[in-house]
Amino acid sequence: MTTLTHVLPYLVAAWVFLAGCYGLATSRDLIHAVGCLSVCQAATYVLLLAVGYRDGATAPVFSDLAPGSRPVVDPVVQALALTDVVVGATVTALLLALVVQVAKRHGTVDPDELSELRG
Repeated sequence: MTTLTHVLPYLVAAWVFLAGCYGLATSRDLIHAVGCLSVCQAATYVLLLAVGYRDGATAPVFSDLAPGSRPVVDPVVQALALTDVVVGATVTALLLALVVQVAKRHGTVDPDELSELRG
């Protein structure tokens, strides 16, 4: 494999993260901001996939082959990716519930119009 194919997933993860941060910085809507945070969270999925990938490796199930006979992927990275998905979904649901409450109490989801939150 060339060097570009080894570095490409990390570049994609950085690009997705920066795209989410740009959307978050330019957002004028709380729902859009929650979506941009979800995009930033998706960058961690790509990063974990890049860290856990091994050429020619199989799933870490040893029922049909002897341990050490073939390379296997790290199951810890897979568990971290699954945990990341669950945490991301929970955080998104919580933030959207907070946006609904802000919209009910203040009648807007524009952060500039929420004057009661200013110090």
